[in-house]
Amino acid sequence: MSPFNLFQRVSRAPTNPRAEQAPRTFDVAELYEGPVQLSTDAEQPAVRLDEKLRQAYFWIVNNAIISPHYDIEYHDGPSASFSVGDTHRKLVLPSAQSYSSYVLLPLLTFATRRKCLIVGGPGRGKTASAILMGVLAGYPVREVRRAMQHGHPQMTIADLLGNPLPADLVAAQDMGDIRIAWRKWLSMRVKIIDEYNRIPTRTQSALLTVMGDNYAEVLNHVYECPESAWYLTANDDRGGGTYQVIEALRDRIDVVVQALAFNPRFLDDMLLRIEENIRPEEVMPRDIIFTEAETDRMAEEIRAVGVPHDVRRRIEFFCSQFELMEGAGAQFEYLTKDTVRLAGIDWAQVVAADSGRDRMKDLGCQTLNGLSVRNLMTLLVFAKALAYFRGNAAVSLDDVRQVLPFVLNDKLQPDLDAPFFALPENAAYRTDRLSWLRWLFDASSAEYDRLDLDRNDPVGELSEQFANGLDGLSERETRARIVRIERLIEERVKGRKLYGHLYDDLLKLKYLHQRYTNYLHWQQAR
Repeated sequence: MSPFNLFQRVSRAPTNPRAEQAPRTFDVAELYEGPVQLSTDAEQPAVRLDEKLRQAYFWIVNNAIISPHYDIEYHDGPSASFSVGDTHRKLVLPSAQSYSSYVLLPLLTFATRRKCLIVGGPGRGKTASAILMGVLAGYPVREVRRAMQHGHPQMTIADLLGNPLPADLVAAQDMGDIRIAWRKWLSMRVKIIDEYNRIPTRTQSALLTVMGDNYAEVLNHVYECPESAWYLTANDDRGGGTYQVIEALRDRIDVVVQALAFNPRFLDDMLLRIEENIRPEEVMPRDIIFTEAETDRMAEEIRAVGVPHDVRRRIEFFCSQFELMEGAGAQFEYLTKDTVRLAGIDWAQVVAADSGRDRMKDLGCQTLNGLSVRNLMTLLVFAKALAYFRGNAAVSLDDVRQVLPFVLNDKLQPDLDAPFFALPENAAYRTDRLSWLRWLFDASSAEYDRLDLDRNDPVGELSEQFANGLDGLSERETRARIVRIERLIEERVKGRKLYGHLYDDLLKLKYLHQRYTNYLHWQQAR
């Protein structure tokens, strides 16, 4: 097989043997729907888009981006592991199909039309990876390259969005008469911003509007952009750019993935490309290119992936660990880290006054902030996308565990002065933020198991009872539920330290108490 054909080969075997289409069952109602449809005149089955997405992944990882880093590990039974080096780091050989985050996360970003930041040193293939996503969306390579925006210190809003036509500027009697020559990249379904941290602050604000609200504005003229997948690149995202990136713009980025170093053991593959003069983005097989309609359908199918109750509860429990700061306020609702941040008080001073909790045991003591609503929504979207990519109809706990570090990287800020990071065995977590976030999730799950919350969750039972509705609820039963809530609060606060999950439970009980109280007043006033 010639090298050219080798680069265009797409696996015909199922990329995930576990993902099987459900067998079609006979329904007697079909007898009344007209003549029987023979197999010869039946419509061809639609392409399974999750299979196509996996084919795209394996083509990219095997032919385009040489990334032998299988850091998203799945296990199906026991896996071999080895202790390596003086630090005794574990090398694990996964027993199930595992993936490279550097290829998988941009691909999931493409499937969900979200925003991905690719960081890493120069020459790691960050831009090449983003260009591949543009070609995957059906655009010619030349068009993708021309539409890519390169950040530089002199970049203006007109450079980014477009210019008013010079003739209209002279002759126009009204702002509405001025036509705008919008930049081509605004209309594309894949948008690439190279070296985004070199863009001046004022231009970043214009970029924020496009990223956050999906429209561009020049001289009161508005251009509505289509739903798009975004790819931003940076050599150094920790303050190493020409300009500091505004916080709102950083918050709009959904996932951060690191371009890992090239392994010289794969030098032969590079040599073959040089000798055959092949660029992977120019020989991408047509079989793995997605049409706009397929991308729309794939987004709908991802949204339909279920998140089981037990998985949701563990996500809730994890997220509840981080927002509490007991010394932050006088009123119960304001005992949060956000209160401290908004007040501009010295963080070390507040931490010194926060006594009573076990700072080694409490996961919340390891972070400077909590999680936002946008973080939670992004986590759920990417967990669904990962489950869909693996051919599953529901999200598993492993899916959440694998995707969580890439979503919360740059969102959940570590407090490096916390006692946890001072321990020698935890020193690596000061630099390896992905592993630290995964450790946090594992520790949270272990605490969830210790508290046996799957079987013993009275707050969950009360919430479920309330979710059934208030229609037909008698005054007597309403009073009984209010009393039950008050007794549960009394039991929970008796002799216990306040931790994040307890704080959220108490706020939920107060919410339920208030809803029943309002309902009781309404009943009495009828």
